[in-house]
Amino acid sequence: MKSLDGKSAIVTGASFGIGRATAKLFAREGARLVLVARRREPLEALAQEIAAAGGECLPFAGDVADDGTAEGVVAAATRAFGGLDIAFNNAGSLGEMGAVSDISVAGWREAIETNLTSAFFAARHQIPAMRARGGGSLIFTSTFVGHTAGFPGMSAYAASKAGVIGLVRNLAVEHGQHGVRVNALLPGAVDTPMGRSVATSDEMRTFIAGLNAMKRIAEPEEIARAALFLASDASSFMTGAAMLVDGGVSVNHT
Repeated sequence: MKSLDGKSAIVTGASFGIGRATAKLFAREGARLVLVARRREPLEALAQEIAAAGGECLPFAGDVADDGTAEGVVAAATRAFGGLDIAFNNAGSLGEMGAVSDISVAGWREAIETNLTSAFFAARHQIPAMRARGGGSLIFTSTFVGHTAGFPGMSAYAASKAGVIGLVRNLAVEHGQHGVRVNALLPGAVDTPMGRSVATSDEMRTFIAGLNAMKRIAEPEEIARAALFLASDASSFMTGAAMLVDGGVSVNHT
């Protein structure tokens, strides 16, 4: 039996990288999906690919920093699939890079809105839908940056993603008795469009890979498998966790 048979799931940031890899894996494991991203064209291409492989999914173009998108996505899952069991809130942004004294107020706010306020919007609509089903698994993509390590120029990103971890822990306490599990997934360096925007040269890729214990950059599929663990009953007694999938960058000092 597939691990997500009979489950309905939302995956945000589904067009590229970790979200795309996770959507394909969830579909292979039997989930029926609502795929969310800002641009419709790549979403529809992914939906066609999943459908061709025998999966069932619905593309939904929208901005996760808009409360209306969060509400509409849950409504779409309920209409199409009868309810919501899983949400992988993965969409995010690096935001404006630079020292705090140099980044703009608009750049700071963009990072907070995209990474943290979007998590609030997601939770406020997804949790009631999951409670109506008797429980579910709510997953947010955070990062080790600002949690176990700091990097110059990434304060807006670090603050917004650290806020996600705080939100996750509190939601876990509030809703554990209702069968809703809430966890954060903390990737390290991953070969995604966002990751490549930082690792802009072979030299930079080598430097970034050298920061972790495994001395390499992860493939999106490796993070997707961790998301599947959190989504499935394999993690049935796990909530409030900030689960590192970072190649050991948080513990490496060599």
